[in-house]
Amino acid sequence: MHFTVAMTGASGAIFGQMLLRALEADARVERVHFIPSENSLRVVAEEMQLSGRNGLLEKLLGSAAKKTQQLAESDIGAPVASGSYPSNGMIVLPCSVGTLAGIANGLADNLIERAADVCLKERRPLVLCVRETPFNKIHLRNMTLAADAGATIFPVIPAFYSKPLDSAEMARQFVCRVLAHVGLPQSGAYVWKGGE
Repeated sequence: MHFTVAMTGASGAIFGQMLLRALEADARVERVHFIPSENSLRVVAEEMQLSGRNGLLEKLLGSAAKKTQQLAESDIGAPVASGSYPSNGMIVLPCSVGTLAGIANGLADNLIERAADVCLKERRPLVLCVRETPFNKIHLRNMTLAADAGATIFPVIPAFYSKPLDSAEMARQFVCRVLAHVGLPQSGAYVWKGGE
């Protein structure tokens, strides 16, 4: 399986990190294309004390990447910019409302927006993990536009019924939900067994 992961300039870098780690460790996944936006670099530096573009992927993974390749947001000639390139979908986590707007309105001004546009036109899964609160009407309209075009709006709203011990576990369980949604259920995912 081939997936594209984008991290944009919204709070929640740990969620993107956990997603990358899960995909890198999943034997069902052959290739991951990772696209960090320019704005995400600042968020990652502030929230995770990881700075710089060089070596960012290895810093997020905690080791050398075996199947994940980092692409520049400006690289509109990358494989994922074409519908002819095989892909099982794209996840934007976290997804800023600016990126949401670009995708919802079909701007395709950079590789993140173009790769998302390709998913929509090819009817491939596109999951937008929007991270903002409160939403204004522009945000809500853009979410509706994106959903009408075929995207799944999957806001970064972690669950607490699994009683996570820390923010890393909270992020990991949220990522498990996202991956299950794209057909990659994870063995360590919490499953609600209410009433049992």
